[in-house]
Amino acid sequence: MRRFLRGQTYAEFMVVVLPTVGALFTIISLAMAVYTYSFVANAARDGVRYAIVHGSRSSSPASASDIQTYVQNKAQGISPSAISVSTTWNPNNSPGSTVNVHVSYTYHPFYPLVNVSLPLSSSAQMVISN
Repeated sequence: MRRFLRGQTYAEFMVVVLPTVGALFTIISLAMAVYTYSFVANAARDGVRYAIVHGSRSSSPASASDIQTYVQNKAQGISPSAISVSTTWNPNNSPGSTVNVHVSYTYHPFYPLVNVSLPLSSSAQMVISN
């Protein structure tokens, strides 16, 4: 009788472990999505801060590619080449003008069997000081 109970224990163990592991991977994936969105939002703010102190009167005026490089260099845990950064100045990059930085990234969960992508984006706008 005892040798039949051993098989039942393994079956019950698998019934409990498989959903638990699935829930654990879901929690980790959601945490990574929140981390990635937090990075995108902070990257937009950091990019616009970089742009406002590197205006036309600065010793090193920033271009759109400079801001993109700055934002991509701050990436940790995500692919820098997949980060899209667009910068617009209204009307130009002189003091008193506004600069808008838009950062976007497509998050792909690491589930091997699911083909899902989550587009994340954030924008920030400030007035140029230098």
